[in-house]
Amino acid sequence: MHFKHLLKPFIASCLTFSMAVVQAQQIDETYNQKIREYTTDTRFLPSSVLNLIDDPKVPSPRKHFGQIIGSPGVLHHTAEIYGYFQKLAQTSPFITVQQQGISEEGRPIQLIAIGNQDAMKRVAHYQKQLALLADPRKVTPQEMEKMLGDTKPVYYLNGGLHSPEMGSPEMLMELAYRLITGQTEDIKTIRDNIIVIINPVSEPDGWDKQVDWYNRYTKNRKDYDDGFPRVPYWGKYTYHDNNRDGLQMSQALTKAMYKIYYDWHPTVMLDLHESVPLLYISTGTGPYNEAVDPITIGEWQTMANHEMTALASQGLPGVFTWAFYDGWNPGYAFFIANNHNSVGRFYETFGNAGATTYVRDLGNQKYSGDPVTSKEWYRPNPATEKVNWSYRNNINYMQAGVLAGLTYAANNRRLLLTNFYQKGVNAIKKGKEETPRAFVIPKKQQDPVMAAYLVNQLRGQGIEVHKSTSDDYVVLLEQPYRNLAVSLLTKQNYPKDTKQPSYDDIAWTLGYLNGVDVKALDNVSYAASDLKLLTEEVKYTGKVDGEGTNYVINYKAQNTVLSALYWLKNQNKTSKVTVLEAKTTLGGVKDTLSAGSVVLQGITSDQAKSITSQFGLDLAATTATPTVKQHEVTLPRAAIYHSWFNTQDEGWVRFTFDQRGIPYTSIEKDDLKAGDLRKKYDVIVIPKMRGTGSDFIHEIDKKFGPLPYTKTPEFPSHGFPDATADMTGGPGFDGINQLKMFVEAGGILVTLDNSSTMIAETGITRDLDKVETPGLYHPGSIVNVKIRKSDSPIVYGFPEVFPIFKGISPLLQTKKYNRDMMVLQYGTKPLKEEEEYTGPIMGLPDKKATKETAAAKPKREEPYVLSGMVRNEQTIVGHGGIFNVPVGAGRLVAFTFNPLHRYINHHDAPMVWNVLINWNQLGIGTPMSAGTEGNK
Repeated sequence: MHFKHLLKPFIASCLTFSMAVVQAQQIDETYNQKIREYTTDTRFLPSSVLNLIDDPKVPSPRKHFGQIIGSPGVLHHTAEIYGYFQKLAQTSPFITVQQQGISEEGRPIQLIAIGNQDAMKRVAHYQKQLALLADPRKVTPQEMEKMLGDTKPVYYLNGGLHSPEMGSPEMLMELAYRLITGQTEDIKTIRDNIIVIINPVSEPDGWDKQVDWYNRYTKNRKDYDDGFPRVPYWGKYTYHDNNRDGLQMSQALTKAMYKIYYDWHPTVMLDLHESVPLLYISTGTGPYNEAVDPITIGEWQTMANHEMTALASQGLPGVFTWAFYDGWNPGYAFFIANNHNSVGRFYETFGNAGATTYVRDLGNQKYSGDPVTSKEWYRPNPATEKVNWSYRNNINYMQAGVLAGLTYAANNRRLLLTNFYQKGVNAIKKGKEETPRAFVIPKKQQDPVMAAYLVNQLRGQGIEVHKSTSDDYVVLLEQPYRNLAVSLLTKQNYPKDTKQPSYDDIAWTLGYLNGVDVKALDNVSYAASDLKLLTEEVKYTGKVDGEGTNYVINYKAQNTVLSALYWLKNQNKTSKVTVLEAKTTLGGVKDTLSAGSVVLQGITSDQAKSITSQFGLDLAATTATPTVKQHEVTLPRAAIYHSWFNTQDEGWVRFTFDQRGIPYTSIEKDDLKAGDLRKKYDVIVIPKMRGTGSDFIHEIDKKFGPLPYTKTPEFPSHGFPDATADMTGGPGFDGINQLKMFVEAGGILVTLDNSSTMIAETGITRDLDKVETPGLYHPGSIVNVKIRKSDSPIVYGFPEVFPIFKGISPLLQTKKYNRDMMVLQYGTKPLKEEEEYTGPIMGLPDKKATKETAAAKPKREEPYVLSGMVRNEQTIVGHGGIFNVPVGAGRLVAFTFNPLHRYINHHDAPMVWNVLINWNQLGIGTPMSAGTEGNK
């Protein structure tokens, strides 16, 4: 009794304290109720997403928006999302918001940082610490050990990259609120031990278009798989391939992600995507990228297994790893981390492209050959064949996985930091002990502008580049990003016997792709005094040699020649430009001029100097006038066509033209149907598209129409970069006939990759047939091609054999009697049917071998694959890469590869520029009718 009497005051005080804590941390039961209501099955509800705090000062999403995150039919525009984060930053000391960039359409790209008060006050200190650990040359192992106690890992969450994958921007708002208000041990450990940075809407232009699309068209759809079209545009230029810009660094969203990486050096980067059911946690099937440190590969597995276990403990079905994606291509956004000794990862959560609930059928979905509903070692608890899937289910899965990942990082802080440092140590050691020891980009190049561009790309990747006293560029490999430098500058060796198909392109050797000579050195003979570290972008400035008023460009397929010609025409309407049609010499010009060389007449010396400085072109001044066969250049009025059902590659073509300063008009189905194309345009470029000739003709099914894509007060993000009163219907047969009439009247139609097959199927030409290639597997690789028509202007400036980039696309061929239409072939061997017959011919006397033929040695054949891998290459070698097909008075120039692929294969682009420069001289005999001057 006496003991109980003493215990009562203690118990009462504890209860009072406990009630005060509960009151201070009151759970928002209304939020809990709504989460349960919007979750379609208790098995889809992890415990970790319940019990948000009802904070009296910091507004939850429910209090701020009036609904919880994941409410049916509710999505928020970018400005609303950023507005919520700004409100959190105004009411909590644990969060900040900073702008990292501006999209192509002018929307901000914001970064949110979350940590305890120490982290937020000492952000600059922690950023500095991580920058030091990123370069072990600046920190000894002993110093590193001391730094670990005063360094926090940074965990980078990237959301909203793919616009119809609509869970992450919304989920990240709820997550941020949880991280700054939660008082559970796990949340406090995350807040105290790591810094979480969040890029909630990495593609703000596309997100707003998608939100408007959902509200305008898809919110009330009853069936997810009804074929309804998707929003036609995301960003100004890029669609789904915005996640393939990691090496090019060309788009605003990619530049913002690089800025985030270099500012913070995040230890882990997790990119949040949506596609496969129900949640895929990346590791990949392999083959893994050869440049990735084995530590990172181990971290992929460890983190994935930790999250798989955490979600399994909460009863979530349908979570898996391994069977989706390979792990090879370094150009994805999350590979920014892997390329720089951090850990790059991604999720694929099941999504409905909006906030609508659908019964989804998983019965036909297979990954790595196994049904998604099968129980496997990598998927121990599969989902049922059909699931009733809601927006809140998506939010639950993604958030539970992220919380498990953050908990792992918070509990393994020292290990992650040590691994990050050690990967830099390993790279430096390889650079010191293994070959090659360095790369040299010699001063002398066919296109020095592209050599400078390549140097700037390497520097953009954080790779150190020096300039030697002889003006060569030198990449010494004893540096932290040695592995990335080797990956970018050597060939890729994709294994032929891999059991899973590649996920994307498998080759990216930048020397080949940029037409730049790069030499690997096994020994470094440079003295330190011979090298100067580059600290800013380099630029090649051309020069003028000689005296005279005529200026000559010795043409070697330089990327900027067409750009310079359009610039000159705008500056000087009376200037004259001619192209030499054969190799020749010219008085006052020391080098032999190649076919395709350009003569500029009637320009001022100041304009000549501007061409050298702005476009990096070397000019030879002379008083001589060439007498070799030549033709005058009339710059074309160019158009780029887009369909409404597939704009992905068309955006890259527009981007390339814009970057090169090449004027064009964007046209679509209504422009074809309006007719009079030849009066408006000289050249129409049809970028790569997916589909068949029928898809080209009909585009989006008219049963969905009318379907306006126009800017309205209610849907202000629509109508850009193009608008239409009705997306459905396609050009139809009338539009195709108008396109054919355009070519027949002397216009040039340029088709890229699969669009060449589509156009052939429409009947605009009957001279191209689709080729069946049994067993051919040709993922994006760098291969050799051979010129068949050496006098064709399309290949001016290129040697007989040179590399191009080619991916999976159909092949075309002409009848044997029309092989003169084939300008370029794959590989160097002829087709079997084209091999010269050397046997006896009945009715003719036997041929007698001459001494010359008897002594002739067989010509050494160049290898087909230079980087990457092609299976059964014998089925493609000898087939056509480019066809120049006469259609009436005009030409169809059909590429069976994509020379304007994602702004990365710059070496291939001048073949398109050649068509534009020489558009009215592509025929044989009488030149085609000249057009008027180029676009204004």
